[in-house]
Amino acid sequence: MYTPGQDISKFFIVGINYKKTDASIRGEYAVNQDEYATILSASPAFGIHELFILSTCNRTEIYGFAPDAFQLMKLLCGQTKGSLEVFMSKAYIKNGVDALEHLFDVGAGLDSQILGDYEIVGQLKQAVKFAKERSRIGSFTERLVNAVLQSSKTIKNQTALSGGTVSVSFSAIQYIRKKIKQIGQKKILLVGVGKIGSNTCKNLVDYLKTHNITLINRSPEKAATLAKELGLQHAPYEQLSEQTRAADIILVATNAPAPTIMKADLENQGNKLIIDLSIPYNVEAAAQQLENITLVNVDELSKLKDSTLHKRKAEIPKAKEIIKMHIRDFVAWYEMRKYVPVLKAVKSKLQEMHDDPLFLKNTHHLFTHPSLQEHSQERIQKVINGMAIKMRRQNQGGCHYIEAINEYITPGIN
Repeated sequence: MYTPGQDISKFFIVGINYKKTDASIRGEYAVNQDEYATILSASPAFGIHELFILSTCNRTEIYGFAPDAFQLMKLLCGQTKGSLEVFMSKAYIKNGVDALEHLFDVGAGLDSQILGDYEIVGQLKQAVKFAKERSRIGSFTERLVNAVLQSSKTIKNQTALSGGTVSVSFSAIQYIRKKIKQIGQKKILLVGVGKIGSNTCKNLVDYLKTHNITLINRSPEKAATLAKELGLQHAPYEQLSEQTRAADIILVATNAPAPTIMKADLENQGNKLIIDLSIPYNVEAAAQQLENITLVNVDELSKLKDSTLHKRKAEIPKAKEIIKMHIRDFVAWYEMRKYVPVLKAVKSKLQEMHDDPLFLKNTHHLFTHPSLQEHSQERIQKVINGMAIKMRRQNQGGCHYIEAINEYITPGIN
């Protein structure tokens, strides 16, 4: 069984995204919270101990240390609706530095369906937090994700890659504004107030200048809190059918494993615009057959063009340079980790020597200089730090063992 954290070549990312699959296929491999927990629990049986899964409307990706990529695929597909065969035909596989680069691109919004979409940062944090709470995040992955988040923050602050207002949720607002007149007179129903739902709700209020909005969520307290904050209405989940019939515009941003709004709920209920922001779809696809229904999904929204996107594309080279810098720093940290066992062994030997009465008796005259009267632990650590720097610069280890001992016992000012 592979011991995690030793070999970067065993760090894989396996996934599917919007580039080769449409929303209906991605929905087959979307991972909800219960499935995520089951996958994490099952991972040791596949030789996988350090991993996390990023499942959004754009992608489903599993990252982790594994014996090979196939084990990650089997683990993921064992808990999703989609078949392993279809996943393998659509999936991309990256490992080592290529996998690192991909995660940095994802975290920066460079790989998002809408370039620079910054919502991915919150989704990444939640995915890793969930895995960490279940002891599936080790020192390598935690350091890597922190580096990705720092890189993403630098890109956001130093470039215009995420400038302007463009995201899937904002694209929904643009679509409504383009298609619907007299928005203030329309009744809007928003189902689901998670991250995407909350962002969409705030955009509705900020950009459409309407408060004629009713919120519904399976956890009613979340809907009530957001409704109070924005001055909106909310209703219990049990009133979903009633509220669906009354609404002119319906936005669905839930993560239910099956549709929550069916074709039958919409028949003979007047003209309605429905925007399904969910993966998998949470509005029955057959609803679009109804003459009174206009049904739009995330892939269609992502095709909307905006002048902001053209400005963002010009920022890609700057973002790539920032990512290169952060990857270089991370790889340098990783390279130093392989020297840790040697450094620990030398430190232990130096401590053993210092504690040996015979050594102290025979070397007492070497430590008479005032600069050498420092605390033994401080001196040992100074020697180890110097050894680490030399190992990193010269990329060699064995000869520094004797050199460190000589440096410790040789009189003089180091």
